[in-house]
Amino acid sequence: MYSYKYPHPAVTVDCVVFGLDDDELKILLVRRKLEPYKNCWALPGGFVQMDEDLAAAARRELQEETGVKDIYLEQLGAYGTPERDPRERVITIAHLAIVNLFDHPVQPDTDAEEAAWFSLDDLPEPAFDHCRIIKDGLERLQQKAGEEPLVFAFLPEEFTLSQVQTVYEAVLCKSLDKRNFRKKLLATGLVMETEHYEIDVSHRAARFYRFDREGFRAGDEFRVRI
Repeated sequence: MYSYKYPHPAVTVDCVVFGLDDDELKILLVRRKLEPYKNCWALPGGFVQMDEDLAAAARRELQEETGVKDIYLEQLGAYGTPERDPRERVITIAHLAIVNLFDHPVQPDTDAEEAAWFSLDDLPEPAFDHCRIIKDGLERLQQKAGEEPLVFAFLPEEFTLSQVQTVYEAVLCKSLDKRNFRKKLLATGLVMETEHYEIDVSHRAARFYRFDREGFRAGDEFRVRI
């Protein structure tokens, strides 16, 4: 049998999962049940099994620790500072996800004592180097917001233009001009009017829209310069 002469670092996955609660961007964290950093909050994640693909490992750990499943994950980056984990040499592959948090109730399990959504303005000090990973995840989200229709994952199937603007403002952490934003959004051609309007509101009822997924799949460019 061939003997590999170099040491083998352990490999983990971590999940940066963003959700929107009203007009507030939130991130999903778990409270660790085990050492190191017992009782501290951290990103959902864990060790990759020997026969497991990285994406499969990320989905498994996310479901085991939070109950969240059946969501799209994409790789965010690799983190391998030698001292990042006090147990041993551990390299982690972080993954990014965007969800409608109301469609994904959380339920902790395995080595997670608790799972909860936290506002980015009120985060507990996270374990390991997860503060850096969260920062990188937010920057990636902000970068992609004007280039891909990711923000619609935060929204219900039908939404108002005001709701879309609220999402962008929460993601970008800044206020946007209402008229200019709507003009640029509608110019993409990927937001379709419906026949439905708000009901039981004190102001003028707003029309509901839908995201044209078929149009986007057909190759229409999505770009909102804001």
